Amino acid sequence: MDLKDHIRSIPDFPKPGILFYDISTLLRHADAWQVAMGRMARAVRAHQPDLLAGIESRGFLVAAPLALKLGCGFVMLRKRGKLPGETIPLDYGLEYGTDRIEIQADAIERGQRVVVVDDLLATGGTMAAGIQLLRNIGAVVPAAATLIELTFLQGRSRLDVPCETLVSYDS
Repeated sequence: MDLKDHIRSIPDFPKPGILFYDISTLLRHADAWQVAMGRMARAVRAHQPDLLAGIESRGFLVAAPLALKLGCGFVMLRKRGKLPGETIPLDYGLEYGTDRIEIQADAIERGQRVVVVDDLLATGGTMAAGIQLLRNIGAVVPAAATLIELTFLQGRSRLDVPCETLVSYDS
């Protein structure tokens, strides 16, 4: 099955000049979604994760069901102020400014293997920040994983771990 057949491209969203890859069409097609999760599970299982960390918000859509399929736990990397309890933040630079992600202080135990998951790898800034935040709190991060990679943006070059992807777009 070609998963690209189930990912819709929307021009000029969220602003002019951007081509948005919409996974909602993949999510609502049961067979394609099962195939995608099966392929992701095979790729991620090789890294022997204890937990998957999903990046807000579409990363949750991939990481949570994938964690169930792999029999491991799921934790959230969220934007500022979205998690209850004590959190640990990381501020990071983007091509257009700065942002912050946070994790609950008790989300992982030191030494746990955590694979970072998102829907899409573009410039790599948020994924690299997620990896760094997890390391800052004692996680071992053996890999990252996404459904889609925009290879022309070279986000993979910002990562110092392998990144498993199912679909790539070259332009």
